[in-house]
Amino acid sequence: MKHYLFSLSISYQSFIAHYSGAASHVQVITQEGLRIRLPASHFRQFLNQSGVKGQFRLTTDQKNKFVKLEQL
Repeated sequence: MKHYLFSLSISYQSFIAHYSGAASHVQVITQEGLRIRLPASHFRQFLNQSGVKGQFRLTTDQKNKFVKLEQL
């Protein structure tokens, strides 16, 4: 398993625009400087009135396939 740490701060309105189809992916930059593009749907569980904000850990398998996303 591989782990990637990153911070994210997206307002509620921006997230809704992403999730409703204007853009279906969110691009993040990890603490190591890697760019990762994730489906916006993975962040839906973390959406609240202020948007999606916080530190996150992405876990992938050895083939870089999505396993889980956690808010830290």
